[in-house]
Amino acid sequence: MPDVFLSPPTSDTVVVVPTYNEAGTIEALVGQVLELPGAFAVLVVDDGSPDGTGDRVDALRQRHPARVGLLRRAGKMGLGTAYLTGFRLARDAGFEFICEMDADFSHNPADLPRLVDACRDGADVAIGSRYVDGLRVLNWPLSRLVLSYGAGVYTRAITRLPVKDVTAGFKCFRHRVLQAIDFSRVRSNGYSFQIEMNYRAWRLGFRIVEVPIVFTERSEGESKMSSAIVREAMGKVWELRARDLVGRL
Repeated sequence: MPDVFLSPPTSDTVVVVPTYNEAGTIEALVGQVLELPGAFAVLVVDDGSPDGTGDRVDALRQRHPARVGLLRRAGKMGLGTAYLTGFRLARDAGFEFICEMDADFSHNPADLPRLVDACRDGADVAIGSRYVDGLRVLNWPLSRLVLSYGAGVYTRAITRLPVKDVTAGFKCFRHRVLQAIDFSRVRSNGYSFQIEMNYRAWRLGFRIVEVPIVFTERSEGESKMSSAIVREAMGKVWELRARDLVGRL
């Protein structure tokens, strides 16, 4: 059984963080989230990191059992399944606001309250966006920036999804959004997972708001981006649109 919030949550907000070999940053990241106003909780979904990420989180969990949860998985099973598993556990534990973020400090924990506040003020999904109010990306090569920004143009052209930063992994969902989305129909397992969750929420009529943030490229570890992930995302956009048109989304 996972060591995940076995007692009632002390907060209405949790941050789901998927990890694989993030031992260099995870303790500092969780510590900063726990220090935020509002008593945020953290749920780490670790895919069997050989560098001991899970053990470091477990030590934090033992010190903060009501606010730190850990789910250990046997190995690398994909970003999408990690998030869905974490979302399901957080939703079923009774959290009203369920956030997601990376473990490498490319997302600033200090921005989390702004995402949650956007949902408290009426949004159903708040996205920490790199592409509203200008370009807000630090330390990326031009090729990566063009790829990311181009993904948004490509996705909007095909799906009409009204989101600029379609692949952003820094978000806050209201509980009702994750209750309404049928997880069994979500098939993306890479960066296209973010596109698919946005699209499904939008097509269900939920309100999506983009909140400007500054994204900083990771300084430790290695990026999980690959050509296979890009190809999956490009194909997934067409698949989502086609399934939607025939009523099988």
